[in-house]
Amino acid sequence: MRVLKCADTGILVEVADLDQVIALGAALEADPLPGVADVVPAARTVLLRLEPGTDPAGVAAAVTGLPLTTETHLRSGDTVTIGVHYDGEDLTDVAELTGLSPRGVVRAHTAATWTVAFCGFAPGFGYLVGDDPRLRVPRRGEARTRVPRGSVALAGEFTGVYPRSSPGGWQLLGRTDTVTWDLDRDPPGLLRPGVRVRFEEVA
Repeated sequence: MRVLKCADTGILVEVADLDQVIALGAALEADPLPGVADVVPAARTVLLRLEPGTDPAGVAAAVTGLPLTTETHLRSGDTVTIGVHYDGEDLTDVAELTGLSPRGVVRAHTAATWTVAFCGFAPGFGYLVGDDPRLRVPRRGEARTRVPRGSVALAGEFTGVYPRSSPGGWQLLGRTDTVTWDLDRDPPGLLRPGVRVRFEEVA
């Protein structure tokens, strides 16, 4: 773990891998540090935005002393189920890449437990990591200029739900009617870091 100063109001914590990102986020949620206003995880870093007057050195020392485990401590209600119509354009390609049948891909995707590791790309887009390594597939060789809102897709070690129509190069498994980003909701994002997700097949 390496802790760096980030501008005047933050520190950036560099860790070894995504598991440690999730573990650090979980530890900070379970035992919030005084003076930390916001926690922003990414693929290999966690940014801590500090309240005015907070001593960055003191927060850095406290962070390095946190016990990190891969167990994610979740608040009550932070597990969501998302219904998916598994009719994506790339489902057959994903089956070939994984060595599974299309039905096998669906069974694996719905059987896995997914955790939102971090958010990015677009408001409400969560990068979810699962517990089935068979579902790791490369991005498409050529990105689409438009991926419909609600598309459920795979790329690398992640699955995700497109919160709005946008370009994208992930492998499309299906689509959901679940709204993952709504400015009239508090909070607007359904898929926030630390939230666990189960996908469920719907007709």
